[in-house]
Amino acid sequence: MGTVQVIIGLMAAAVGLAWLARHLAIPYPVALVVGGLALSATPGLPALHLDPQLVLLLFLPPILYQAALFTSWRDFRANLRPIGMLAVGLVVATTIVVGGALKLLLPELPWAACFAFGAIVSPPDAVAATAIFSRLNIPRRIVTILEGESLVNDATGLVIYKLAVAAAITGAFSIVEATFEFVQLAVAGVAIGLLLGWLFIALHKHLNDPLTEIGLSLVLPYAAWLAAEAAHGSGVLAVVAAGLLRGWYAPEVFSPATRLIGYSTWEIVVFVLNGLVFILIGLQLRDIAQNLFGYGLDQLALHALAIGAVTILARFAWVLPSTYLPRLLSGRLRARDPQPPWRDVVIVGWCGMRGIVSLAAALALPYTTAQGMPFPGRDLLIFLTFAVIIVTLVLQGVSLSPLIRLLGVGEDSVLAREERVARLKTTFAALRELDRLVTGKGVPEELAKNLRKEYIARYRQAKRSSGGNASGDAGHRLRLACIAAERRRLIKLRREGTIGDEVLHRIQRELDLEEVRLVG
Repeated sequence: MGTVQVIIGLMAAAVGLAWLARHLAIPYPVALVVGGLALSATPGLPALHLDPQLVLLLFLPPILYQAALFTSWRDFRANLRPIGMLAVGLVVATTIVVGGALKLLLPELPWAACFAFGAIVSPPDAVAATAIFSRLNIPRRIVTILEGESLVNDATGLVIYKLAVAAAITGAFSIVEATFEFVQLAVAGVAIGLLLGWLFIALHKHLNDPLTEIGLSLVLPYAAWLAAEAAHGSGVLAVVAAGLLRGWYAPEVFSPATRLIGYSTWEIVVFVLNGLVFILIGLQLRDIAQNLFGYGLDQLALHALAIGAVTILARFAWVLPSTYLPRLLSGRLRARDPQPPWRDVVIVGWCGMRGIVSLAAALALPYTTAQGMPFPGRDLLIFLTFAVIIVTLVLQGVSLSPLIRLLGVGEDSVLAREERVARLKTTFAALRELDRLVTGKGVPEELAKNLRKEYIARYRQAKRSSGGNASGDAGHRLRLACIAAERRRLIKLRREGTIGDEVLHRIQRELDLEEVRLVG
């Protein structure tokens, strides 16, 4: 069986497992990993040897980009402090704590190798986060913080990982050089991402062809990643910066048809990539197990459970004091950002699923040091990484929804309020545009009468009703003018910070569908 046939078979298996997960009401990453574990024991199934760099390049840019594309910049910016505490502070803390725990378990391992492992498992996974959070009803701020963390923390973890691996290979480490390199990678990555984002937006303005624009949007995350890596910047931050920038300007730059096709295209692309990522994680067990000579099953199980527990507890040990201590010390912070409910803090502390970035980083560990000696504990570090992924994905992923129900945490009313405001104001903008066309442009009142009644009904109900009564080309042009007025008001509300991107996308999609229907 060739590699192509295997990949096609895995895609089919991923679709089936995702369907099964939906019917069993469990997160589909969990079903895919467990399914991959089962498939790894299938006799005759050829081994898939993953090139870690290729895995990161193939899967991570589009998944990160799609997440950034639909992230609300307003909410991201408003929560920069907690996001930074998790994406930078927690990653550093987890690296130290997990590395120290591994040194206690295996004193023969050098500190550099232990910290390299800590960096490998320190960042929760963006793929797992978006796949699981999208199916849960939790307060919008929790989702923003957790998704924002998952967008940035990979960059922190990968930088620390590279520095720790270099120290393990050469035996030398400088905190000054490490800090300088971290800043350089971050600045270069963000700058390149923004530059390419601006360039691609400028190209989109001149294309006016949905299929070409969608194809170009699929190129952007890979271009940002490769350009940043070539310039010794962070590919993760480059992709995130490009995605945030393009997402901010998408409502103004792209046509309704491009937005509608692009939304569906990205949903399919990310679903397929997610499916392959998690089933490939499960399939790696056989190769990993074959390399663990000299270790007993009880010893491996003990190490795996201990490191998994430390990884989970380290997150709680950081989240709780980082939430309450700054507010205890700063009255200004308490006034600006009151203490969140303890239930929300527990949910944030429990959401620490690991995934493809950790596995790829572990597989990328070098085989030898600069002196030609085997890299210390490489096979065991890969196994422990796999164990942490399984423990966090299965334990935390499966228990997250019951935990939310147990704590009584539900979706807040922020989105509903914003959506009501947006619908009222956009409908009012359409009525005002209608009056302007009738009085200033000579549009017959009889033609506008039925359309005005419809918008008045919408305004009174503060919700959208289907259908329309204007007929003929003139009626279509009148309705299109009102839709354009609604869209302009919607974008202005987003720019003013009155609504977030989720409400904007929801209402804009309705306007796009109606405009596409009218223009044929």
